[in-house]
Amino acid sequence: MSNRRHFVFACGAVALTGMAAYANQAFAHHGWAWAEDNKFELTGVIKSTKLGNPHGLLTVTAKDGDWTVEVGQPWRNERAGVTDAMLVKGVELTIIGNRAKDKKLKVVKANRIVIKGKNYDLYPERIS
Repeated sequence: MSNRRHFVFACGAVALTGMAAYANQAFAHHGWAWAEDNKFELTGVIKSTKLGNPHGLLTVTAKDGDWTVEVGQPWRNERAGVTDAMLVKGVELTIIGNRAKDKKLKVVKANRIVIKGKNYDLYPERIS
């Protein structure tokens, strides 16, 4: 094989390896593998929000400090009946979801959001 072909082959192999590593990271982060199977409940007040893709993030102040709450993608929130105007600073809510396996992290992925006694199921299939 010529040097040029070796170079092109090597570049392709490096690119594929990088893409596979990135796909692994994305899957690990956006899947559920990082979270416990047990349901977790958190009640607090929204301190700040960052909504949008790939998913929204809330900082919620609870009795034991600030938590990061991962909510759904915009389409998922909308499907559940949650609007951006509902997820603003000062709103009290309860999150039912799955907490990070690493107990040092105060992170929870929301399956259900409860605001003023009303349930908004982001992942109805995960509510039991």
